[in-house]
Amino acid sequence: MSRLGNIGGRLHRGEISLDFVGRQKTWYAVSGLILVVSIASLLTLGLNFGVEFKGGTVFQFPSKPGTTTSDARNAVTDAGVVKEDPIVQKTGTGWRVQTETLTSAGVTAVQKSVQTKFGLAKPDDVSPQTVGASWGKDISKKALEGLVVFLIAIVVYLSIAFEWRMAVAALIALAHDILITIGVYSLVQFEVTPSSVVGLLTILGYSLYDTVVVFDKVRENTRSLTTSNAMTYSQAANLGLNQTLVRSINTSVIALLPVGGLLFIGAGILGAGTLKDLALVLFVGMLAGAYSSICIATPILADLQERQDKYRTLAKRVQAKATSSKRRSKAATTEVPGTGTGDEAGEEPQDTVPGDDDTGETTSVGAGGIRLVQQGPRQQPRKAGTRGRPSGKKKR
Repeated sequence: MSRLGNIGGRLHRGEISLDFVGRQKTWYAVSGLILVVSIASLLTLGLNFGVEFKGGTVFQFPSKPGTTTSDARNAVTDAGVVKEDPIVQKTGTGWRVQTETLTSAGVTAVQKSVQTKFGLAKPDDVSPQTVGASWGKDISKKALEGLVVFLIAIVVYLSIAFEWRMAVAALIALAHDILITIGVYSLVQFEVTPSSVVGLLTILGYSLYDTVVVFDKVRENTRSLTTSNAMTYSQAANLGLNQTLVRSINTSVIALLPVGGLLFIGAGILGAGTLKDLALVLFVGMLAGAYSSICIATPILADLQERQDKYRTLAKRVQAKATSSKRRSKAATTEVPGTGTGDEAGEEPQDTVPGDDDTGETTSVGAGGIRLVQQGPRQQPRKAGTRGRPSGKKKR
């Protein structure tokens, strides 16, 4: 068995355990910090919506060796009809430049300017496309409707299959993943396109999948929890989380590898700009989903469950049992220093020195120190012809 498989087996058997639920304040602080940064970015920088959402004109034209992003931007702006700074993207063998909505005369002027700057044979080599903002609004509306329907269906399913507290914890984890993903989009100012919306809806399924797997194991561990004093709900939930930890990590890594290839190799190295919108939202969303299913959803569930009276009572019983067990263990292991003879205790032989009084106490000196041993009243052996007096002397 591989080392990772061995660790997974030991986690499943409870031989080793990582205290995720017990450190919920740490995870809440980390997530809170990320969420604050994401919300602040959304309020200050906002999102960089693509032409499909805000409308505009897009020019696509072939590239030539040695040209840069600045060259493509200048070729468009030199026409004198573009008022806003255009968005320039590399598309493998050419350029994609997005501007505000231009008139037909403005489109013609840009075509001629690009033809001159890039040495193209004819203006038709520059392909223009004008997109209205209404199309993007329709896409956004339908995406929002789909999100609401999805969340309602999730709440109903989890409430029936599990319980409403699990549904609440799962929804909080989903909102956590969505806000972080949108915040990253705002920070890096990637263009928001319909592909981004599709990817955002896709990551909800990945995030919920890991959460449901963990919750199923938690439910199994806590089914008859209140009938015993073995562990609290938080401890049982943490055990279920550890039992599914390796599985969650494996599925998340396998899902992130191809998405990471699209983002870092396809969009980053090869320059396929059309891939980065979908790849970024999937990569960030899957990563946030794996984190939230382990460090957010289950701790929140444990906090919600521990508010119930039955689990509060259970926690007190478990604490009392643990305290009593510690006391018994301490009493059993606590020994008087130097107890036993040298042969029995594995210590050095002791020397017994008679005391000077008549109490029958002797002083034992051994490896464990000096102690007094009560042996009862000291009696002297009787001599022949005595009448049993303690001194053994005849009365005159």
